[in-house]
Amino acid sequence: MEMKTFYVKPDKVITPFDTESDLLLSFDESGHFLINPNMKTGGSPDIKIDLLEGGIAVPGFIDVHVHGGQGISFGIGQLREDLEKYSAWAATNGVTGFLMSITGPDRDYISGTIIAYAEILEQVANWPGAIPLGMHLEGPFLNKERHGAFNPEWIRNPDLEEMKHYINVGNGWIKHVSMAPELDHAPEVATFLVENEVKVSLGHSNTDYETAHAALQGNFSHVTHTFNAQSGLHHRSPGVVGAVLSSNGTTAELIGDTHHVHPAAMQIMVRCLGSGRVILITDAMAGAGLPDGEYELLNQKVSVKAGKATLPDGTIGGSTATMITAVRTLVNEVGVSLQDAIHMASLNPAKLIDLDNQIGSIKDGKEGNLVILDENLSVKKTFVRGSLVYS
Repeated sequence: MEMKTFYVKPDKVITPFDTESDLLLSFDESGHFLINPNMKTGGSPDIKIDLLEGGIAVPGFIDVHVHGGQGISFGIGQLREDLEKYSAWAATNGVTGFLMSITGPDRDYISGTIIAYAEILEQVANWPGAIPLGMHLEGPFLNKERHGAFNPEWIRNPDLEEMKHYINVGNGWIKHVSMAPELDHAPEVATFLVENEVKVSLGHSNTDYETAHAALQGNFSHVTHTFNAQSGLHHRSPGVVGAVLSSNGTTAELIGDTHHVHPAAMQIMVRCLGSGRVILITDAMAGAGLPDGEYELLNQKVSVKAGKATLPDGTIGGSTATMITAVRTLVNEVGVSLQDAIHMASLNPAKLIDLDNQIGSIKDGKEGNLVILDENLSVKKTFVRGSLVYS
């Protein structure tokens, strides 16, 4: 079997700590980065040298909040086959790792979904593209007043025993949980999650500034799709958004399309939190990557027109964004530097799920997850663990 060694010599490398030129990138036998390796064209005849030149090299993107895409909805259909198809498609958009955002109508459904995905993630070692890194549990402990695209009958007050069950059957694959802090028993559930090394995210909340501020100073260290499905900013009632923008240390998600958040609001958020605390997400649903039409999200019909997904009542129903379009939005519509946008799409999400020692940046010894962009910020090539998975 032929072994192929790639040497990548891009015009520019965004690590994302720095922007460099004249770096030569390659991968060792286990698929980890080698920076400026010695090029050896002699030796074993089993080694083939491919020098890939040009473009902008950036760390692989990590989407920590996504419900599906390319016609696939997580938790529905043939789970393993669909996950493999999604993995291949996600890599075409520069994604090298992702969390599956899941929920369901009741405890049994959610539990069954968690168990099924946990078994798949433990059994499958090689994926055709982006690597599923675990699950994000969005609900069921959300505020009905801010249900967004969720069916209100699917959400309810927190229950500690129910959450203990989810974490137990998740076998370490649940990485963060979205929850409204104002609900009864939310504090004790949040304490349990933190004790079990699961990040707690403030989401789908209609609470006031004071409650949100206290939560973000406590066990709620992250925020789900900032501005969306949460009480907004008013100068006499700052709400959840005010608590997020004035927070210290909190990380916060930003859906990178202009349907969910106005570019000016994105700019305000980046200025308040800085590039090190904003996490770019897609919150994408099955219609992402497909033409306008009718799709399904959380067992509801969603209509996509001109890239905007809405429920029959006009509520925004997920997004059709991809991570590369989100990066372009931040650069072209918001005025964020490419280095900062890459930081938000790679290293910050890796930190959220405590994998930044392995992925999220270009550094000797880290997993060789690499994306080559052209001057228009389109994906030319994607490497996952040192293997070329998209070109």
